[in-house]
Order: sequence, then C-alpha cells, then structure tokens
Amino acid sequence: MINLAVFFGGRSVEHEVSVISALQAVASLDRSRYQVIPVYITKQNEMYIGEAVGDIKEYKDIPGLLKKSRKVILINDGKYTVLTSYPSRLFGNFTQRVDVAFPILHGTNVEDGVFQGYLKHLGVPFVGCDVFSSAVGMDKYAQKVILRYNRVPVLDSLLFTLSDYKNTDKMVKEIEEKIGYPVIIKAANLGSSVGISVAKDRESLYAAIDDSFRYARKVLAEHAITNLREINCSVLGDENEAVASEIEEPFHSKEILSYKDKYQGGGKSGSKGMAGVSRQIPANVSPEMRDRIRELAVKSFKVLGCSGVSRIDFMLDEDRNELYFNEINTIPGSLAFYLWEPVGIPYRDLLNRMVELALKRAREDEKLTFSFDTNLLSNNAFSGSKGAKGSKM
Repeated sequence: MINLAVFFGGRSVEHEVSVISALQAVASLDRSRYQVIPVYITKQNEMYIGEAVGDIKEYKDIPGLLKKSRKVILINDGKYTVLTSYPSRLFGNFTQRVDVAFPILHGTNVEDGVFQGYLKHLGVPFVGCDVFSSAVGMDKYAQKVILRYNRVPVLDSLLFTLSDYKNTDKMVKEIEEKIGYPVIIKAANLGSSVGISVAKDRESLYAAIDDSFRYARKVLAEHAITNLREINCSVLGDENEAVASEIEEPFHSKEILSYKDKYQGGGKSGSKGMAGVSRQIPANVSPEMRDRIRELAVKSFKVLGCSGVSRIDFMLDEDRNELYFNEINTIPGSLAFYLWEPVGIPYRDLLNRMVELALKRAREDEKLTFSFDTNLLSNNAFSGSKGAKGSKM
C-alpha cells in the first residue's frame, strides 16, 4: 500500500480554498490503494497531522484543531522521506514514511514551484507539475510569452513592477495610450480571481492598480473584452501525452468570475469549492469551437511542461468569434473533477491517474544522471581555491 501524504493550506491568500479542495480529494481517494495522510500547513508554514486534520468541520476553530493534532516536519532520513514529530523532545520519536506527496495547494508560496522544489530536494515523488511548470503556471506574463512563441493566441499585455507603482500617473497614462478602456488589471502571480478587477475610467483604474499591488509585486494590464464568454477545459497527462476534459462555461455576477462567485456562492456553496460554481457543462458552443478549445488546452498544457491535472481558462470574444488563452491553473480548485465525470472518468479514477503520473515521472528521473562518480576534492592535482582558473595549458 502506498503512503500518500496530501498537503494543503499554506501561506497563501487561497489558504481556505486549498483546504476545501484537498479534503474533497481525501474523501475520494481509494483506501484500498493508499494509506492517506492529510497534512495541514498553517499560514505560518507549520505542518500538522492527526484525525482532526482530515475533518472539514474542525476548520471552524483552527486553534482548537491544532491542539488536537501533532506538529511534524518533512525530512529525508537517508533512506526514505518521512514525517517526524517536531520538536521531537516534546512529541517523541514518531515517524511516518511518505511514498508519494500530493500537494493540493493554491496560490503564491505553495503552487508556484516553491513547495514543489522543497519536495524535489527531499527526493519524494510528488503529484502534479514540476518546479519549472509550477513557476511558469503561476506567472501570467511568463506563460503568455512562452505560449505566444508557440502560436497559442493570447491578448497583448503590459507588465508593471513596484518601481512603476512609484509613479502611478505614468502607469495610468501608458495604459490609456496603449490599451484604453475597458482594461483588466490583475496581479501577475495569483489565482482564484484575487487582485483582479475591470476599470472603465481613470478613477476605477487607479483603484484597480492599488488593489492589485496589495497582493503582488508585479501587475498586468490587458484589454477587457466587452462581449466576453469564459470557457474552461481541464487537461490530464504530462508533456508527452495528455487528454482534454469536457468544457464548461462558468457564470458570474460581474464582468469577471470573482472569488465570491467561485467559492462563496452567496454563502451556499463554500464547502464545495469550484465544484459549487454555477456553470454549464458542456458549454454551449459549436462542435468546431469545442474541438478548438480542447485542442488548444492540450497544446498549452504540453508547451508549459505540465503534469497531473490542470485547468486552462479561455476567453471567447463573441463579437469577433476569437478565442484567447487566459491562464492556467496548475492545481485547479476541486482538481476540476467535475469536468472529468462527464467524459467517463470518476473522481477516484482521476486521482489514481494523477498518482500514477507522479510515479512515472519518478521512474524516469531515476534513469537520469545527476552526478559524476569522481571526487575532485580528493584529486591531488586539483588546485583548490583557484577552481577552474587554477588549471593551466
């Protein structure tokens, strides 16, 4: 049986969304295949395990939850990657081997390659995108550059940093001259519609810029499509082979799908995560457009080097009948399971395939050479502190 540790929470503005997504998955994992270990990461990046960690009701009182749970750290003991009590002098010498890590983490500091790099460093196989594709998947500007180079349609955009923010008047002038109104201002490295808004005049543009810079150090500006339909498609696989799900059209209360639309649903669907959003599946588009969306979703997924399950969000300009890539979610809310059930893949099977892909990547990595069996430090001819400069011809 595989010891499968599911990590969720973390230091992110999407912390609560992660808890919902992860505990949905924990409830659906095949217990005949896995010993499931839910691992809650607090907003201070402390890890906890225990019976209460897997119960969504306990998160109404997180201080109380932590008192019932065991604080742990993840280490490599030379043979395995294990969860062990921390500090051990207070909690004993508890250890739990981890065969596969399953990060279900959303947002900056956890979904953007940081946590994936931590797992890679420890040598434990992990589900989902690798360090590079996680980082690019979170950076809306970088992914646009890569996709444009590979002939995936994206909207033109302007990138601004904190140095630009020191002169907001200049920013506004450039946006008005090069993009005009209406314009979308968005944090360059956040998901769940955090730090994103539409500006239709100068006053709302200033407010949108201020809001985005509350959450990020880089901000994008791009044209806001007036007659917009948002169409989403999930992809399962890796950079070598991938398949597309059914497509959806989520409905929203304003010009864009907001955090409230996605996760609060007027207070009725919070515990359902993205699965609780009002949507139409399949989206009402022509068969040709459906094929186009699914084709571009798979292409984008492969070009960005993704693995596991991602959700690609597209923008359809109804006036021009033009389709544009909007963004990729490398760990989508609810793992987009609701898009796979219509094409005959139940949630449990989807999770199994994701774990299998993690193990496949681990087997492929084992065949690669990461070091040479030579010890330069024991070589008498080595010139010490001079390094390569010390060699003479």
